[in-house]
Amino acid sequence: MEQKSNLKEVALLFSKLGIIGFGGPAAHIAMMQDEVVTKRKWITEQHFIDLIGATNLIPGPNSTEMAIHIGHERAGWKGLITAGICFILPAVLITGFFAWLYKAYGQLPEIQPFIYGIKPAIIAIILAAIYPLAKKSFKTIELSIIGLITLILSLFQFNEIYVMFGAGFFALLLAFIRNKTINTTAKNILPFTLLQVSKTTLASSTNLNLFFVFLKIGAILYGSGYVLFAFLDSELVSKGILTRHQLIDAIAVGQFTPGPVFSSVTFIGYQINGFTGAVVSIIGIFLPSFIFIAILNPFVKKMRNSKPFSIFLDAVNVASIAIIIAVCLHLGKETIVDWRTILIAVISILFTFGFRKINSALIVLGGSVIGYLLTFI
Repeated sequence: MEQKSNLKEVALLFSKLGIIGFGGPAAHIAMMQDEVVTKRKWITEQHFIDLIGATNLIPGPNSTEMAIHIGHERAGWKGLITAGICFILPAVLITGFFAWLYKAYGQLPEIQPFIYGIKPAIIAIILAAIYPLAKKSFKTIELSIIGLITLILSLFQFNEIYVMFGAGFFALLLAFIRNKTINTTAKNILPFTLLQVSKTTLASSTNLNLFFVFLKIGAILYGSGYVLFAFLDSELVSKGILTRHQLIDAIAVGQFTPGPVFSSVTFIGYQINGFTGAVVSIIGIFLPSFIFIAILNPFVKKMRNSKPFSIFLDAVNVASIAIIIAVCLHLGKETIVDWRTILIAVISILFTFGFRKINSALIVLGGSVIGYLLTFI
């Protein structure tokens, strides 16, 4: 009975987050931290940070993988599947609707006035969630230095996966130098191989080819949704399967719909091969995440209990927080550009820090409404 109750809680929570989850992976993870650590206390703050670190070490969409991790923690393998599907499904349905609208009428509706105020509000949500995680992660001078170096490298747009692994191995090196009794070297660290993108291209627009193209992307792609779009540009646009204008519109859909940016492949699959093309594309790109998390999740606590792994994981956690801060700074530079967006950001920050229990959905909604009203001034 308890397992069934937990499964229902997982389904309700991640359905909600899938609907209100605007702002990209950093914002999604911030919302999850607020819901499962602060409010519901399903997992500890330290374990949540460990899950972020572990998620950043594997390919795929980070926020979706965090949802899958949390679902597994709360309700076992059924929770793993339920959390992932419930988090993905709202974005897929909304994106699918816009894909149909686009193919039927050749354009997207004008939504800019409604999303004008969302991104400044999202920045406030991220900052409010990152603050307690940063206090927990930056627990020594060495880790603080690693975090600062990671932040600088991220601001200069160094590849995030190299930065993450570099932070972990650098921490191991420092520990080895400081304490000669640590005789387990980096060779005992679980090997994560960075796969190279193969030269195989989409030969035709059949569903089987679509499935394998997106399966390959989901299995090897590190980084943000923008990396996904760059890959699709070379794989689909350059081969004449998709126009660049369609790709740009897919990016737009990914920005103003909630949930994971990877759900934009629904839009792309629909343009290429209709409803079935959208279905096989979304299954292909997300399937590897479910498999990776099912394999990785049982090892996270064991990693924490191993001294070398614990050192490695602490550094990766710090690097993860630093990268999220860098994302927030980049987003702020692009978003907070005039007095209206400054005002929305300040109001949102005051509410998120002043009223810690306020639902993040209300912050998103409030930012959207204020942004819409200010466009008339």
